[in-house]
Amino acid sequence: MVGGCVRLGSLGKRVARRLLNLQVRNRKEFINCVSNRLGLEIGGPSSVFGDEGILPLYRYVKGLDNCVYSSDTIWEGHRAAGPTFQFHPGKPKGRNIICEASDLHPVPDGAYDFIIASHSLEHTANPLKVLAECRRVTKAGGALIVILPHYRYMFDHRRPPTSLAHMIEDHEQDTDESDLTHLNEILELHDLSRDKPAGSHEQFRERCMRNIENRCLHHHVFDDHNGQELVRTAGYRVALVDFVKPFHVVILAFLDPQAGE
Repeated sequence: MVGGCVRLGSLGKRVARRLLNLQVRNRKEFINCVSNRLGLEIGGPSSVFGDEGILPLYRYVKGLDNCVYSSDTIWEGHRAAGPTFQFHPGKPKGRNIICEASDLHPVPDGAYDFIIASHSLEHTANPLKVLAECRRVTKAGGALIVILPHYRYMFDHRRPPTSLAHMIEDHEQDTDESDLTHLNEILELHDLSRDKPAGSHEQFRERCMRNIENRCLHHHVFDDHNGQELVRTAGYRVALVDFVKPFHVVILAFLDPQAGE
């Protein structure tokens, strides 16, 4: 006991998370999709996939590459392209691919067995275009594992969930990452009391205006319903959906085995 608190070991932490409903149910279904397979992460690495995360997948993969929009991000600092993606201490580094998730041009068709993305789709202006690229680079029958923030339980709670029609319109209009369509709504309704790192209203506004550089905006607002709609519209079969405290919507989906034929 340190400072009145019990120091939990790794096993104790895992048990505590289960008791608090802080891990994904049916984890074996997710693990089976990545075990000894090669995948691509969008916007990694993510703690939720680490050994102490709500869905510890990293330890099971055969290999994992990563797509990131820039070699210098607000979350991870500088990361060079090439074999520099350190996602798990027990695994060899994957390839860090510097490109937009909506334009995975360095990646050939059907290159990966699965795609994972944690809290990244909401930061993209055109999520259907991103998912279309994910389909292209995934083998037929491959898995998509997406984690989205449920708006009710975070700083987006004052905003309405984005309609599927709006996201379809973004796709049809080929909206790119310079888009600030949602800026006024965000500035008016973002709950800064739940987003302390954002600073004051003026600091937050200044950061939002530089979104093309930092990608901090939540362009779209999700719950479990429109998250599933988005994935289905992108051509995937949704197999499992779970909610994990405090705000994670976890979706497992698959490409049709005949995709691309």
